[in-house]
Amino acid sequence: MTKPITIFFVTVFTGHLVWETVQLPLYTLWWTGTKSEIVRALLHCTAGDALITAAALTLALLFGRLAEWPPFGVRMMATTILLGMAYTMFSEWLNVEIRRSWAYTGSMPVLPVLGIGLAPMLQWLVVPGIAFAVARRFHQDALPEDTRPMQERA
Repeated sequence: MTKPITIFFVTVFTGHLVWETVQLPLYTLWWTGTKSEIVRALLHCTAGDALITAAALTLALLFGRLAEWPPFGVRMMATTILLGMAYTMFSEWLNVEIRRSWAYTGSMPVLPVLGIGLAPMLQWLVVPGIAFAVARRFHQDALPEDTRPMQERA
């Protein structure tokens, strides 16, 4: 049987790869970079997202263990997403405003005051949210019948 954590990471990696691919036209690299630069950036950003997710989930698992949260529950999901969003906010600000490592096109919706792109913030709501939903389903399927939530028994 496949473990829920494996399902989570396969889902989250795939989700980040798809999201990064779809949002690329919102960055100037899509319009000014070579094919090689675009592919390298896509792989770099997807790997970075996977590492951020792993770090955020690890911290959420530690918090969850101390607080006795259920695995892949709402509190663990919220903690992972908030940690991922916090790091992404910092990274977007640092790389767009300070380092100028990348830039947005005029098509990127930008959050007022913060000046960071909306697409990367939404990514951290959508991608881990879907991955948690899928992993939670696998986790519940792995539980003995009498330990599943009532609505799951049938």
